[in-house]
Amino acid sequence: MSKKFWFLTKMSLDKKIKTKWFLIANIFFLLLIVGIANIDSIIKFFGGDFNEQQEILVIDNANTFESFKSNYDTAGKYFTDIGESKISLYTNGYDKAVEEIKEDKNKILLVIDNDLDNYLKAKIVSNEAIGTLTMTVINNVLTSVKSEIALEKYNISREEFNSIEAPVNIETEVISDKNLEDDMLVSVIMEILIMPLFMLIMFLVQMIGAEVNEEKTTKSMEIIISNVSPKVHFLSKVVASNGFVLIQGGLIIIYAIIAVLVRLSVSGGNILNGLDTTEIMSITNSIPIDRIMDTLGVMIPVLVIMIILTFIAYSLLAGVLASMTTNLEDFQQLQTPIMIISLAGFYLSMMSGVFKGSVFIKIMSYIPLVSSMLSPVLYVLGDITLTDLLISIALLIGLIYLLIKYGLRIYKVGILNYSGTGLWKKMAKAIKEK
Repeated sequence: MSKKFWFLTKMSLDKKIKTKWFLIANIFFLLLIVGIANIDSIIKFFGGDFNEQQEILVIDNANTFESFKSNYDTAGKYFTDIGESKISLYTNGYDKAVEEIKEDKNKILLVIDNDLDNYLKAKIVSNEAIGTLTMTVINNVLTSVKSEIALEKYNISREEFNSIEAPVNIETEVISDKNLEDDMLVSVIMEILIMPLFMLIMFLVQMIGAEVNEEKTTKSMEIIISNVSPKVHFLSKVVASNGFVLIQGGLIIIYAIIAVLVRLSVSGGNILNGLDTTEIMSITNSIPIDRIMDTLGVMIPVLVIMIILTFIAYSLLAGVLASMTTNLEDFQQLQTPIMIISLAGFYLSMMSGVFKGSVFIKIMSYIPLVSSMLSPVLYVLGDITLTDLLISIALLIGLIYLLIKYGLRIYKVGILNYSGTGLWKKMAKAIKEK
């Protein structure tokens, strides 16, 4: 019997893997993931540039060029994303400078003038719109130059000025350990990690339904069942489908690693090369990394177990429902409950930060088929404990047991049934039979 089981499993797996569709789809996935990870390099290859060298032509009517250049060079060390800029004092007049700007998009004209009310005023002329970061740096540098003029005029030392300008030191103490902003951020991060799980579940359900209905439509089901028991056929479909999903998921992880290696190779070892590192750093600094890392040691192995058990549960349920239908169109309608359950888990995990601390969300984390997407998020948020995770796993195992015990009875009746008439009565009768 085991030989027939593994033969059916291998045959089902080969039908999914040894196809042109599988090869083409994975080539597409590889190119897509590598392309997304290296989108900036691709744009540069086709003529774009995220970090072009710019030349700033300065017409200085306020005798501030040396101060401006010194401050800008200092700022450039911290804001590397503005590009390597060459600053030069321009003395051929405004009109001539404008003509040069029209001919070269990488040149910027900065005119600095005195201002009786505000010490300095400036005008920028460029061929194209200036990036927000470059504009911010120029504005900050001019503000620094203006401050130096004011300090010199009123004979105020830099230390005194810094003390005046320094923000008031406000000490905050939060009595509750709940941080809604951190919770929402953690929910978003976990949602990104759970998204592939949701997509693979949908793929798994569709795949089992399509294969079972294909065998019923072509009448090959009768030949198979005449040689093996429905139990062997049922379990072979579950094992093959889950094996395929795990293989596909593993390949996607490999593609992601390849994408990172390609980016490191193209960028000379700097994975953030060409990106706005100031924005990235501001985002990463706001992520409670310590809080997430503290839970990873426990969460990763538990999450792997829950994912595998969830795949098995969904595949068992999909196989039972597929056996009750006579064509793929009927299965599409019958799989609606599965779609609703999986979507409920996905959206509840997305909104878990909003429901933080509620009894409702904790109860939902125990429900099988929903728990795999919701429980890990709640665990990171601190809403549930390791014991709750283990309870969720135990309930999921219980559902798998029921699906095998009673679902197999339905599968035996439905797999060779080609009529929808009185099918539900037959299913109910099959469940009662031993």
